[in-house]
Amino acid sequence: MHAVLVTEPGPPENLHWGEAPTPEPGDGEVRVRVAAAGVNRADLLQRQGHYPPPQGVTDTLGLEVAGKIDAVGPGVTKWAVGQEVVALLSGGGYAEYVTVPEGQCATRPSTVGFEGSAALIEISATVVSNFDHVNLAQGETVLIHGGAGGIGSLAIPYAASLGCRVVTTVGSAPKAEYARSLGAQVVVDYHGDWEAELKEATGGVDVILDIIGAKYLEANVRLLKRKGRMVTIGLQGGTKGTLNLGLLLNKAATLTATSLRYRPATEKAHIVDEVVARVWPLFESGAIPLPPITYFPMSQASKAHAFLESGENVGKIVLVAQ
Repeated sequence: MHAVLVTEPGPPENLHWGEAPTPEPGDGEVRVRVAAAGVNRADLLQRQGHYPPPQGVTDTLGLEVAGKIDAVGPGVTKWAVGQEVVALLSGGGYAEYVTVPEGQCATRPSTVGFEGSAALIEISATVVSNFDHVNLAQGETVLIHGGAGGIGSLAIPYAASLGCRVVTTVGSAPKAEYARSLGAQVVVDYHGDWEAELKEATGGVDVILDIIGAKYLEANVRLLKRKGRMVTIGLQGGTKGTLNLGLLLNKAATLTATSLRYRPATEKAHIVDEVVARVWPLFESGAIPLPPITYFPMSQASKAHAFLESGENVGKIVLVAQ
């Protein structure tokens, strides 16, 4: 088969379309012929050498796909050859074929096209699992960093559907307009004094969904209300920061961090089931709109990565099979 190969860790130019072994499904796995693969910031980190796959998982990039099942392994009971699925992966999506545990596959929302559905399962699983992790509740104020990106495109309307007040940070006026259209009630530009602006507008927040990491650590904690909770899911702003533990203690606040990719298959299967039950109906009803999607041929994955790194992207990026 063909796949996107990384010649060595580094810039987008190190991605090439080449030959790779075709995987065979193991016990409880299906093989999917990939029609489209979502692009996520985790893929950029892996390409740079900073986010290796779990042990035993292919080095090929890609955490979500849409495609048709073309083979099933021993013990598979939920799926059959020929069925269309979206799949949450630990790796391998930038290829013509990928294997995945059957529990990490799902049908797509009925209102979303086949290729576009490749953009939805990873962000949906991330948002649902992490808001559950910090027990986001109706009436709370939640801060979502990067409101115009892939995560924000789902997290804002999903939190709004739960009855939360949503505030967010973005990098430009057009992105601010987009975030408001999704349901964000307070939007600030992170190039300015976003902490002060959010403090004035909200008085503090109950929950933070953080994609930045070290760079925003102290500011985030200062924004938390008493018994506030923050979950870090990305490290765009670095891995090591400083923190006044006294401030954390006084607030009785909770800081936590999760990685969807390293969770066990049984846990991922449960999350996928929750996404189908709770998020897909919101797409189908129109409560959550399909995010803007920019498409690239899979052989041009290097251009897709460069575009995501440029900061110009709104919504999601999808690679389409050759």
